[in-house]
Amino acid sequence: MELQLALDLVNIPEAKQVVAEVQEYIDIVEIGTPVVINEGLRAVKEIKEEFPALKVLADLKIMDAGGYEVMKASEAGADIVTVLGATDDATIIGAVEEAKKHGSKILVDMINVKDLEKRAQEIDALGVDYICVHTGYDLQAEGESPFEQLQVIKQVVKNAKTAVAGGIKLATLPEVVQAKPDLVIVGGGITGQQDKKTVAAEMQRLVKQG
Repeated sequence: MELQLALDLVNIPEAKQVVAEVQEYIDIVEIGTPVVINEGLRAVKEIKEEFPALKVLADLKIMDAGGYEVMKASEAGADIVTVLGATDDATIIGAVEEAKKHGSKILVDMINVKDLEKRAQEIDALGVDYICVHTGYDLQAEGESPFEQLQVIKQVVKNAKTAVAGGIKLATLPEVVQAKPDLVIVGGGITGQQDKKTVAAEMQRLVKQG
């Protein structure tokens, strides 16, 4: 089980500062969609150059032009690139083919997918590396969590690794770890804490136990 740190509300200097603080306790750094919108793929490039030992995920949430966007993210140094599960199979297939050329991986984000079980099975057959259940920021505000969705995809996904994201905090992490995803994605649960290092260390301990 791996731990991914999601950076969403930062610029490049702030991102570097946060990663420097917790780098020994995380496996993957996610350059979140807001950071990519504000800073471009330069953010991916700079974090990869500064922290070469960590994997970097570019959260592009690709909906079209899968091959081209994966190519650009991979060239910038992304180890993993996100594609939306709600898109066409052709976009996902194009993304997977391009990722193979660069040695990068594809994570499919199932945010807002209506028939989760059926779509997860379809996507699992397309050769993606991760399938991620994700309760979005707006739904978290309404009290939703991704735990039930994780149980659903754990039952049907046979090839890809499973990932979970959406409001995970230290208090809820044991419940997540019990469901045995391959990848746990935490944003504000680390970045919003006063003592990021201590929280990240404790999260890593729980994740590695699982």
